[in-house]
Amino acid sequence: MTIAPQPPVAVGVGLPWDVPVDDPVAALAEARRELGDTFVVDSGDDRYLFTFSPEGVAGFYALPEEQASKGVADWRMLRRKLPDEVFVGRRTLPHQLFGRDDVAAHLDNVDRALETTVAELGTSGEADVFALTRRIGHRVGLASWGGPGAAGGARFEQLVAALDTLDAAESFVHPDAMAAVAASGKEAERHALAVVEELIGQGLAELPGAEAEHPLFARVAAAWADEASGERTAGMALDVTLIHVASMSNLFAALGWALVDLLEHPVEVARLRAGDRARAEACALESTRLAQRSIMARYVLAPVSLDVGTAVLEVAAGVTIATLLPLTNTSAAPGLDAWEPDRWNRRRLADVGALPVPELVTAFGHGRHTCPAQPFSLAAMTRATTCLLDRFDLEPAWAGHPGPVRAQIGGVARAGRACLVRYRARPT
Repeated sequence: MTIAPQPPVAVGVGLPWDVPVDDPVAALAEARRELGDTFVVDSGDDRYLFTFSPEGVAGFYALPEEQASKGVADWRMLRRKLPDEVFVGRRTLPHQLFGRDDVAAHLDNVDRALETTVAELGTSGEADVFALTRRIGHRVGLASWGGPGAAGGARFEQLVAALDTLDAAESFVHPDAMAAVAASGKEAERHALAVVEELIGQGLAELPGAEAEHPLFARVAAAWADEASGERTAGMALDVTLIHVASMSNLFAALGWALVDLLEHPVEVARLRAGDRARAEACALESTRLAQRSIMARYVLAPVSLDVGTAVLEVAAGVTIATLLPLTNTSAAPGLDAWEPDRWNRRRLADVGALPVPELVTAFGHGRHTCPAQPFSLAAMTRATTCLLDRFDLEPAWAGHPGPVRAQIGGVARAGRACLVRYRARPT
């Protein structure tokens, strides 16, 4: 796994699924201060080439997928949590369910989920922001592709418990826990898959005559129609599991941060209550940008060249090339460490010219690796924040701005502590 010329190696630095690291983002930030914008981390059996220079980050996004694969890099991370069968033989993939017509159906489910949430909350009380948004995400996803009976009642609660166990984001939110997952042979995860299979089977039995109300679930079912009953249900359960954990996990976290940031900026709350939907989307983008904890990685399948500004590196197969959004998103230009929705013009930064290259700052990725669910995610976040602020007066009960889970390296940050909010229904 050679890199020529050899960049400096961060001695004593490892990644948290291999060695104990209290705060991997801080550790990599310190390595960057000591070694510059391009350096190597040898962790476990893997070699990582980190790059933060403008040329390096732009070149990173331009790498051909067939030579340096984001998909393979993501799979190598997520398989630490999920059993391998979740990734093998899938017939319906997450990106196939976010076409324009699909998004319209998803947004109808967002509206229904929000009405259910409002009813569950009642007239007053206290709730944890991220537990609330996680439940909304589960309800939206299961209404979209979980089939009849999946978005309410006992079946919903059982599916939520099973899918929380299967949350692939744990591989990067709590990477320090992955050794225990491996040692168990993923016992809890395999049990949860069995629960999902049983419940999806119940939905499949109820599908005839209800296809129009569950078009995405019907699409998943149709993809497995040529299989015998047991194989069909098992395949559908694995499809639904992958779709759900890939689509909802980061969305609920981003929605949580959008609410946290809005509640710390009462002027913005007033603008949203006045009906400023464009402002709501700008706020959602800004919260997502600052909440990014993502390690963006490409696993090298065939040798590639990467211009990092100071040199052109020849990178061998087996190396993982990476950059880290929480560092570039907040340091590429002055002021990026502060929450400021004005920096967005629709879904683009208003002043890209202030950046050495546009790729240094992102909320949903760049180019071919822009999240395919971005339009749906922003629309869902806008609807959810607007609905909750319209229906309730919300008072944050936290002291100081919440921080992320320190061990996390990947995805949108999860809050490191409970973020309680007191609420009271507003007059209608």
